[in-house]
Amino acid sequence: MKQNSEITIGGLARFTVVVILLTALLLWGLVLNVNTGSVSIPAGDIFRMLWNAAVHGQIDGSTAGTILFRIRLPRVLLAAVLGGALSVSGFLLQTFFRNPIAGPFVLGISSGAKMVVGITVIFLAEHLRQAGSGVLISAAFLGSLLITGVVLLLAQRVKNMSMLLVIGIMVGYICSAVTDFCVTFADEQDIANLTGWSMGSFSGADWESVKAAVCLCVPCLIGAWLLSKPIGAYALGEGYARSLGIAIRPFRVLLILLSSLLSACVTALAGPISFVGIAVPHITRSVMKTARPALVIPATFLCGSVFCIFCDLIARTALAPTELAISTVTSAFGAPVVIYMMIKRRRQEE
Repeated sequence: MKQNSEITIGGLARFTVVVILLTALLLWGLVLNVNTGSVSIPAGDIFRMLWNAAVHGQIDGSTAGTILFRIRLPRVLLAAVLGGALSVSGFLLQTFFRNPIAGPFVLGISSGAKMVVGITVIFLAEHLRQAGSGVLISAAFLGSLLITGVVLLLAQRVKNMSMLLVIGIMVGYICSAVTDFCVTFADEQDIANLTGWSMGSFSGADWESVKAAVCLCVPCLIGAWLLSKPIGAYALGEGYARSLGIAIRPFRVLLILLSSLLSACVTALAGPISFVGIAVPHITRSVMKTARPALVIPATFLCGSVFCIFCDLIARTALAPTELAISTVTSAFGAPVVIYMMIKRRRQEE
């Protein structure tokens, strides 16, 4: 018993240190993002404008103030919230499948979103042109939730996790095939718009999208954290989870639903973003040296936020004034992590 207590104290101490470091990196990344760009805003001016806005309710009307409050600050906050949400979504799916390379889009959620967005852009754009970007967000969310519903239905019937994983991949291929078929009837402008959206970007961020992200993601994140104990038991095996009184089938459905809602929100507001949901949970577990969900979930959220805001900074500035797609940068940093993880796992098995 004493040993378990020492392990718990050590785990909490490590968790505290990691959270402090990640929070410091997050704050540094926030300042760096709003400071860096075609117009450089000194850090002192940033803090002054933020202080006046928070304490006195005065929004700076200068050019720097407009850039800060209307462009850069909403963008970096959206990247932080959605990056953390996508990472937690990946952690939940990896727990569900007991597979470290399972990610939020492995179930075809992003393909479903792209399918409905493609149909909207190609066939309904002329009728919905007045509605603006809200139509694309709604279409992406509808497509994501549609595939989530299909997966939930299959989860009730399929007990084998590997089979459900394969079915999810096949559903994604079907959605991609439908999208490719629709592209046949599209003009060049619609194809360019769909391709740009499918690469993912935070460039369209505004305060409404930040508010939507917070309202949609925070309840799911709180729900995931409240399920920490059942998640920890489930990770040790279904038999062990049943011995603790956990109803496996409803729990599995809830786990998929939370993960899918988080990734659907990300896809709807920023488009598909690659490798974050696979790589970040692995990085977090490696740093934390523990698999306890109560500690890993908040740390994963912070790590995902830090990862995405720095990737977005690189996307904005690496080839300025040309902006890279966010998935290009996240893939460049996330893919090597996944490769290393697979090689390490193979060596452990040998």
